[in-house]
Order: sequence, then structure tokens, then C-alpha cells
Amino acid sequence: MRILAAMSGGVDSAVAAARAVEAGHDVVGVHLALARQRGTLRTGSRGCCTVEDAMDARRAADRLGIPFYVWDFSERFKEDVVDDFIAEYAAGRTPNPCLRCNEKIKFAALLDRAIELGFDAVATGHYATLIDDGRGGRELHRASAWAKDQSYVLGVLTAEQLRHCYFPLGDTPSKELVREEADRRGLTVAQKPDSHDICFIPDGDTRGWLAEHVDLQPGEIVDREGARLGTHQGAQAYTVGQRKGLALGVPAPDGRPRFVLEVRPTRNEVVVGPRDALAVRELAGGRCSWAGEPLAADDVHVACHVQIRAHGDPVPATARIRPVPAEIVERDDPTRPGFEVHVELDEPLLGVAPGQSAVLYVGTRVVGQFTVDRTVSAVPADSPAAASAGSPGAPGRAPAERGAA
Repeated sequence: MRILAAMSGGVDSAVAAARAVEAGHDVVGVHLALARQRGTLRTGSRGCCTVEDAMDARRAADRLGIPFYVWDFSERFKEDVVDDFIAEYAAGRTPNPCLRCNEKIKFAALLDRAIELGFDAVATGHYATLIDDGRGGRELHRASAWAKDQSYVLGVLTAEQLRHCYFPLGDTPSKELVREEADRRGLTVAQKPDSHDICFIPDGDTRGWLAEHVDLQPGEIVDREGARLGTHQGAQAYTVGQRKGLALGVPAPDGRPRFVLEVRPTRNEVVVGPRDALAVRELAGGRCSWAGEPLAADDVHVACHVQIRAHGDPVPATARIRPVPAEIVERDDPTRPGFEVHVELDEPLLGVAPGQSAVLYVGTRVVGQFTVDRTVSAVPADSPAAASAGSPGAPGRAPAERGAA
């Protein structure tokens, strides 16, 4: 095949490109310039797609003897990932920029250009497995080593995109083996630290970064009954499940820590409560995509597992497609699509925030994903640990429903 190897400058993508070459494919390396500040440099394991990374990718391509190019996708990255991140936080939601980057950049903009140029597939260093479904398509499965599995962040890929993907590291048992292989191949990135956190916030200070991009105004921190407990410097800088940074000063009556239960940007309020109140038993949302056959839209219940974080544990659940409840359409957005994914969890999940991506699995296979819009509390409203209501003016209802205000 003609393979376009996306080379980030890290060890995984370098070894993935090397394996593609060794397999006899016609390989061309490309590095995506995503940072708008050309002088941006890495700080240890923070940041990516920098000048340093581009140079590391070029050295790896030279070592492999393959052509190498740098493509400027910074404008597209800003519009589809950074601006989306800002808009979601401004709405009181918690986005996942890595999924959005895979959806909009690596497997949309990059893949589209690759196909236009006559390439058969795009290779990346993701730890995931592709299996032929016997019908001319492909299924996306977890990597053989679950500790390194990255199928969650690939959950946004469609069946058509999977036909043009190549993940050479999917069956590799550990990252150490990849580093050892890179060292044997003479790749200078063999011991380069993995990047983490949000690539366009290399210092890791998300709140400080948001303060420069979102209009943060001081407001109140309240409990589930609406009693004032303290103040904050901007509701949008908080996320559901957060414990640190509340600075309430006054302990809870039971002496237990408080956690963010809800962010209400229209009221500029942050609602806090006990950890038990973070438990949810239902999820619902839209912006869904399918890595194969979609769920049937006629209310068919499908047994599955749902995962809401890249390194979170999958939870057994039942998923279905259902019409969006009329009261939700009227309250949120009357123009939204008429159907959503609804998931009932076999066991509660803690700290699910609107804006997070929920990826559905059947066994090891990725079925698809959706963006969480609302959650339903697992705690009865009359319980001491009852969750707060998700819409203004509706405290204490049972079961409590939370969502972006």
C-alpha cells in the first residue's frame, strides 16, 4: 500500500512508520504543524507538535530513508480543536480535545488530503487493533495490551475512515518493547518522554489559559440547596468532579470534602456537594458517530460497556437510540436533532460531566461514541447524598438530572 505516516516526533509514531516500511509498503512521512506560535518548544513531557518535535520526526524519517514533509494545519487546528475547546468551556461543559483532534484533524483533514494524493491509508502510533469484519469493512478493537489501549480516543472514527487506517502497534504488549525496538533501529526518540495533558496548554495551567480566552467573572459557590458557601473567579474554569481549588474555607457539616457537582454558566454558579452525589446511573447525549453499523433507531436495547475517560474503566450498561424528550428540546435547543443515545449503567459512574465523550464497546470492539449532554443521579433525591438538579429552578427532583445550564 501507499502509506502516509503521521509522525508526531514521538517514539510511537516513529516505530509505526518503521514497521510500515519493513512490511514493504511505500511510506511517506508527514508532520503536522499545529502550533500557531512557531517558536513553541517542549517542556519535558508537556506540549507536542512543536519545532523540536518536527525536527525529531525529520531525523526519524531520514533514518528510515523515507520522504518527509511538514504540513501546516494550524488554522484548521485552531478552528476545530482550540476554538471548540473554548466554546465548550464557556458553555460550562468539559470537552476532550484529543478526540476532537482525531475527529477533525488526523482522520478528517489529514486523511482527506492523503486520499486526494493517492495514498491508501494513514498510519499512526496509536495502540489499537483493526480487524476485517468479513463484509469488506473493518472493526476497531482495543489493543492487545489494555494498559496502553487508545481505542477510546479513536472512538470518533467512522466505518469509512477505518478502511483507510493503519495501526502497526496494536498487537505490541508494552511501551517498553516499543522503546527497545526504537533503540535497535537507531531512532533517537527511543527514550523521549511521552507527551501528556493538553498539547496547546503546555504548562498544564488550564484555568490560567482559560482566563485569557473566556470571560471569567466572579460568582458564587453554592450547595445543593442553594446556600452560599463561597466565591469563585469564573464558573467556566471548573468541571464536574473537581475537588481542588474550591478554597471554601469552611468545612462541610459532616467534615467530608466537597466536590463540584454542576457548573451553571448562565447563573455563574458552581454547585458543590459530597462525593456520593457525583454518582450517576444514566447518560444521554448526541453528536454521535459509529465505527460500523449504528445502533438501531427503533429503541432496541444493546448490552455493552461504556467508557468516559481515556484511562477510565469500562462499565457494563445498556444503550439505545431514543427520541430526545420534548422538555429537553424546549429547554436546551429546539433545533437539535430528534434522536439521542441513552445509556443505563449497571453500576454508577462518578463525576461524569456534560461535554465528555462516552465510547460504547461490545467486547473489545468499539461500536461508536456520543457526547454527554445530561446525566441522571444514582442517588434518590431524599437521600443525604442526593445530587443537585441540572436545570435552574428545579432543585431536589427525583431522580436528579444534571446537564449544562
